[in-house]
Amino acid sequence: MSSGQPASKPDLYVIARIIKILMENGSTKKTMLATSTGLAYDRLTRYIDWMSDRKLVTLDEEGEVHLTQLGAETYQELVSWIMKYVGKLKFPRFDGRA
Repeated sequence: MSSGQPASKPDLYVIARIIKILMENGSTKKTMLATSTGLAYDRLTRYIDWMSDRKLVTLDEEGEVHLTQLGAETYQELVSWIMKYVGKLKFPRFDGRA
């Protein structure tokens, strides 16, 4: 993935970070999501487009990003895969507790 563009090989850690923030905060404007994930706005937008195409998130008329049920399930699968094959996360795991 050159220049941060998720084409066919997005960074799974970035996908998991975006989903984690949405799970913690609920629907979020793209600007706040970019800040929360530490991504440049244009890079986040490319990831959101990629995730939207795969039904992991939806966007509403006000520009808020919403996590879908599939997106939440994908987070659990990503974390399990990363733990199994990599052995550690580069971010704290979302455990669902407030």
